[in-house]
Amino acid sequence: MIRGHISRITGPVVIASGMTGSKMYDVVKVGREGLNGEIIRLEGDQAVVQVYEDTSGLIVGEPVENTELPLSVELGPGLLSSIYDGIQRPLPALAESSGSFIARGISVPGLDRKKGWSFMPVVKPGAEVKGGDTIGTVMEFHIEHRILVPPNISGRVKEIQEGEFTIEEPVAEMEDGAKLSLMQKWPVRIGRPYQRKMDPDTPLITGQRVFDTMFPVSKGGTAMIPGGFGTGKTVAEQTLAKWADTQIVVYIGCGERGNEMTDVLAEFPELLDPRTKLPLIQRTVLIANTSNMPVAAREASIYTGITIAEYYRDMGYDVSLMADSTSRWGEALREVSGRLEEMPGEEGYPAYLATRLAAFYERAGRVICLGSEGRKGSITVVGAVSPPGGDFSEPITQNTLRIAGTFWALDTSLAYRRHFPSVNWIRSYSLYLDSIQPWYLTAGYKDWKEVRARAMYLLQKEVELQEIVQLVGPDALPESEKAILEVARMLREDFLQQSAFHDVDSYCPLEKQYWMLRVILSFFDRLNQAMNKGVPLRKILSLPIKAEIGRMKELEDPKRIQSMMEEIDQSILALEAER
Repeated sequence: MIRGHISRITGPVVIASGMTGSKMYDVVKVGREGLNGEIIRLEGDQAVVQVYEDTSGLIVGEPVENTELPLSVELGPGLLSSIYDGIQRPLPALAESSGSFIARGISVPGLDRKKGWSFMPVVKPGAEVKGGDTIGTVMEFHIEHRILVPPNISGRVKEIQEGEFTIEEPVAEMEDGAKLSLMQKWPVRIGRPYQRKMDPDTPLITGQRVFDTMFPVSKGGTAMIPGGFGTGKTVAEQTLAKWADTQIVVYIGCGERGNEMTDVLAEFPELLDPRTKLPLIQRTVLIANTSNMPVAAREASIYTGITIAEYYRDMGYDVSLMADSTSRWGEALREVSGRLEEMPGEEGYPAYLATRLAAFYERAGRVICLGSEGRKGSITVVGAVSPPGGDFSEPITQNTLRIAGTFWALDTSLAYRRHFPSVNWIRSYSLYLDSIQPWYLTAGYKDWKEVRARAMYLLQKEVELQEIVQLVGPDALPESEKAILEVARMLREDFLQQSAFHDVDSYCPLEKQYWMLRVILSFFDRLNQAMNKGVPLRKILSLPIKAEIGRMKELEDPKRIQSMMEEIDQSILALEAER
């Protein structure tokens, strides 16, 4: 055991002397209270320790003890529905130990050691297994929790038992003497291995029209949601957590306000999963590291979250990880970097900011998992970014832009106009359009890309025409351009705008999205044809069918929406016949 003593204290950074033999990222216990910390620099016999708890009251000379293990998370049954802090301490257990405010030096295991789990083996004695193979299953609520052989173990199973076990009791023994339990540990800063990454060719269906149709993200892809205060980042992430077609959700509240995180913690147990009609919390892991919690633990929280996500990915599940927000994580990096007296980069952030961001987002992906079963799993990472003053030129936003495949830019002016989701369709983009197009073709939406491109053209044309309108007024425009303005308004209000709290409109199936867009563009085509035959624009816009198009989002049956295309034809044909 390596033991040293505190020689210097600078906020959450402590320098310990007499630590010869220590390794980078070893976890240490600091002071008489045993505060949790991690070694982040070594100089001679001195170790620079990042402490995950409040360091007020520490005194020079107090002991520092090295556990000689890296910061790791416990992976096994009991993760789902849990609420952790940034270093995987369960917050309900901490509340029982210390009340409403977390006392220092409390060490609570991430998984319950007393609870028994019913284990059902799927291999027999004598079976040859390797890292990633399933040896049995445990039911965790309605999710089949697959007990996997750890990546570094392979060989022949000597003995395996069925029954009820705690997470530490061995359920199987290998011929080489290795014992397998329901739990395994994994260092948070090292990505879990897989066989190979796959191309991002399957879209993540979220039920949100602006995401699925206009700026899609693939399963295993990365997306960022930057936006100023009040633009709806947290509501967007909660909506994605509820509706995205993934089996597991990992939600990281990284440096958010305490009352905002409280709303999440109070709301998730009450929300029903729309697919299973069971509480959403039963397939969710929540990590809460609010802005008033120790800053160093905030830096570790996203690694804790992504490691838990990788564990469920390795079982063959699709996982969505919501990080809200990576800006607060970057600020934690900056604060610790300043305490270390490192050379600052742009706006005071450390020079390695881009590297750390890339290392986090690179752990997303759709993969063929370890093992002989050929399972496929994915992690889709959606990171919210909170640029100060809504300034997208600041370092966190710009560095994330270089990494993320989808950019959903939230707009303050749209939020003030009560247009939600307040995604700016001019500034946003997706790099996955070409790679997921074959999936849409197979699903029966053969002209999806062309339909989307036409809608985007009309929305961009509207921006150009609005500039002319501001100079000369709307009356100076020809009828054809007035028609573009009107149809672009329909796209904005009747298609892109969507209520997260409406019984029907909160989730829009892909088929319904497709036909809504087709109906609006069909109206535009027939409108132009009628105008070419001399029908006035005002007469077309006063047709009852236009009001019905505005109510499409409230309809549940996509076939009813599809039938509107025929109604549009009949209504405009009647107008043409009047001439």
